[in-house]
Amino acid sequence: MSCLDVEQTGFRAFNTIANTISLNYRSILNYFINRSTNASAESFNAKIKAFRTQFRGVKNTEFFLFRLTQIYA
Repeated sequence: MSCLDVEQTGFRAFNTIANTISLNYRSILNYFINRSTNASAESFNAKIKAFRTQFRGVKNTEFFLFRLTQIYA
């Protein structure tokens, strides 16, 4: 069954899934071939988000980036 067959079924949920797989198929295959994920990047993004909420209201972008690099670099 191809993506075209899925599109012709008329189910929007299937189209959404087919589009997601089409856009991310390299990452999906990379996991099965190399067992590698983007978990480390997601973890780092979560740390940045937590840091950002902790220092809410800081208007000096240079200081924010400096503190971020001092803690996580």
